[in-house]
Amino acid sequence: MNEWHIQSRSHSCQISGKHFADKEAYYTLLFEERSELQRIDVCETVWRERYGNNAAGAGGYVSHWKGVYEAPPAAPPDPIQKDTAEGLLRKLIERNSPEFGAVCYILAVMLERKRLLRVKSQLRRDGQRIFIYEQPKTGDLFTITDPDLQLDQLDAVQHQVADLLEHGLPSEEEGQPREDPFEPPVDRAAEAALMPELAEPVPA
Repeated sequence: MNEWHIQSRSHSCQISGKHFADKEAYYTLLFEERSELQRIDVCETVWRERYGNNAAGAGGYVSHWKGVYEAPPAAPPDPIQKDTAEGLLRKLIERNSPEFGAVCYILAVMLERKRLLRVKSQLRRDGQRIFIYEQPKTGDLFTITDPDLQLDQLDAVQHQVADLLEHGLPSEEEGQPREDPFEPPVDRAAEAALMPELAEPVPA
């Protein structure tokens, strides 16, 4: 199973094909297939007729919950956006580098405490806890593995998070920060708002 993963919310029922209307209720189901977590988003009609109270009996069933679809906003006029903790988390997950596993976990905890991510499900695989977070606005699911940090490791990871928020990700080729003249600096206000959270202990 991938230690970190993002799965976007569908804009239509994945069984009937019906497009979700803004503010329409829908259901998300999680299944385990070939050691990977897969999501399915369905409308209420499909939920009642196909799953309902029997969802747990479906093969590979892990969890489900009810949500409210929010139509995506219009694209911003300026596509260049300042980096945030969520943006950094997305970039780290896309890179899929094991050395950033603890950083991904700390960022997810920070975002949870800011109510920017919500834990929708927890499971245990191969002795490790796995958290399924949802971004409420987009419906994206983040699969984050708990690295089981010890107290003597926490300080170093917190400094790594702060450094990445300030300086950005190093390049994959040279391990150095990217030099992109078109990339704006980190949002200092957002960073300052998030940094106090690093001093709080992560959940057990």
